[in-house]
Amino acid sequence: MVTQIPELHAGTPFDELDDYIALARLSGLVLSPDGSLLICARAVLDDKSAEYVSSLWEIDPEGRRPARRLTWGSTSESGAAFAFDGDVLFTATRAVPGESDPQPALWRLPAAGGEAQLLISRPGGVSSVSAAKAAPTFVAQTSVMASAISLDQDDQVRSARKDKKVTAMLHTGYPVRHWDHDLGPDHPHLVVAETDSKESVELRDITPTAGAALRETSTTISDDGLFVVTTWTVGDASAARRSTLVRIDTVTGDRVTLVDEADADVYNPVLSPDGTKLAFIRETLTTPESAPRMTLQLYDFGSGAVTGVADGWDRWPTSLAWLPDGSGLVVTADDGGRGPIFTIDLWGQPVRLTADDAAYTDVRVAPDGESIYALRASYEAPPHVVRVDLRSGEITALRGPDTLPELPGTLTEITARAEDGSTVRSWLALPTGAAPHAPVPLLLWVHGGPLGSWNTWSWRWNPWLLVAKGYAVLLPDPALSTGYGQDFVQRGWGQWGKAPFTDLMAITDAAVAQPEIDPKRTGAMGGSFGGYMANWIAGHTNRFDAIVTHASLWALDQFGPTTDAAWYWQREMSPEMAVENSPHLYVADITTPMLVIHGDKDYRVPIGEGLRLWYELLAESGLPADDDGKTDHRFLYFPDENHWVLKPQHTKIWYEVVTAFLSEHVLGEDVALPEILG
Repeated sequence: MVTQIPELHAGTPFDELDDYIALARLSGLVLSPDGSLLICARAVLDDKSAEYVSSLWEIDPEGRRPARRLTWGSTSESGAAFAFDGDVLFTATRAVPGESDPQPALWRLPAAGGEAQLLISRPGGVSSVSAAKAAPTFVAQTSVMASAISLDQDDQVRSARKDKKVTAMLHTGYPVRHWDHDLGPDHPHLVVAETDSKESVELRDITPTAGAALRETSTTISDDGLFVVTTWTVGDASAARRSTLVRIDTVTGDRVTLVDEADADVYNPVLSPDGTKLAFIRETLTTPESAPRMTLQLYDFGSGAVTGVADGWDRWPTSLAWLPDGSGLVVTADDGGRGPIFTIDLWGQPVRLTADDAAYTDVRVAPDGESIYALRASYEAPPHVVRVDLRSGEITALRGPDTLPELPGTLTEITARAEDGSTVRSWLALPTGAAPHAPVPLLLWVHGGPLGSWNTWSWRWNPWLLVAKGYAVLLPDPALSTGYGQDFVQRGWGQWGKAPFTDLMAITDAAVAQPEIDPKRTGAMGGSFGGYMANWIAGHTNRFDAIVTHASLWALDQFGPTTDAAWYWQREMSPEMAVENSPHLYVADITTPMLVIHGDKDYRVPIGEGLRLWYELLAESGLPADDDGKTDHRFLYFPDENHWVLKPQHTKIWYEVVTAFLSEHVLGEDVALPEILG
């Protein structure tokens, strides 16, 4: 049961892209140690509509007071954390006296009121702050040059590189880049300081020899501030990387390894309220034959023993938090197209707390043990702040800065029977007014991952923008999707072109059988792994009128060694798997018009995949360019975008080009392209 849902807008913002892009977005919910205050970040467009700028907002946990803005900087403020005295710590890139190139710095907003005060400014930036609940100690992350033996020397090396305009990097290991940025020549370090000094803050580097061990780390600090537990990445065979868990003394910097398993990654550590136990997630390393398995684990500081929690639970945990009395955990997990909250007794099995169709993130447990606060989202609503009663599961939407947008359609759920008898489910978003006497075209939209689920709102991949154009949008979870058990993932493991493909065709058959759908007008699209599936679909069926493929894998033998985390993909992508499942081998069978989209800063699926796909479509496909070079295919290229398209105006162009391409080939209608493309 959900109460106090905010009133909706008196109109849909999905009809015009400018209105959609202008919608505010919430993220990063945190709760004060005494449970009296919630803070979240709210991102809105800047004055030029060129980027999103976030500010911090106060949310009343009781839902009585309206939301109140706390920070007013001209640049984004995020990463909020509460210090032990109630001050709010956050990061922001603001102009700092004496610095010509400001980096993200740590600021403090006094609990008693007043202007934000600069706490830490470093040439390598500051991020990921965690504060102790019962002491003035906090830990943050900053980047330090590999050759520097101190923070002072780091400043000198950076200054020399800047003055000489040196950008060269000498790598001694792998990886060398990540998502959209080059790695090196600096590395993340953990620094510790105290907030009780109002004049100056003395930083202590407690990981001076970290090297690359703290990239993509997750850290938790003890209530007394005497130690932190963090993930610590170590090298493995064949240039692979593997995460372990270590304990670091915040005074001496002494480091002790707690959990190091040769056949698993361990991460997301969370200390128990009394500091005697550590909960974390264990993910087994994959092989060409075996998919990963994720489980909850418990480390006991007294005995050093590691035990499982909720053994046999056939779901993958996505986040975890402790109950205040330490008797159990609050966990989220993908589950049947949703992302509910579960409670787990340490020696029991999970009990589902939320019964709605939403997915929950940023879960914060109130210190009285009676409530949970979280961001709640689904395909019917973007993230908004709610309170969940820990006993009844009743959900109360709190008073946020914005109301929820009205949708241009309705959401329903359909299922289909796969070739092997498995059940495949999907969300189906239908335009308002869709009816048997006026059937609408269908757009199959395949999710990325591939280990993921269409179970929550996405600002980047939003079906309602296409629904507003009159399409029914199908959001299926085929084999490899999470939330349906280990066997459902395993049935597609290493066989991307088999069960995932046939599942998609089965659920598409079920969708076009709906009376509201016009089976003669269909398109398919996807990004990342969804783009891979779009390419595979193009080479294995001509049932669709148009296909859109974004940031897609094309030649698996080429992709594997060139992606930013080659070791991860090589565990599954054996030479045999690459040959059996590579879309480029079926280019001659592609007769469907394709829109190829790729960003040059995409290091996860490098631009070479898009460039090769584009050339081979025009030169070798069943629908090649004619003798004059004319083609029905199109290539939308973003020189400065990455795996996603993040700049607001590029997002607008993305949707404009996609809808124009679909209109031409699915609807048979010409739609003008944006003039700004040139």
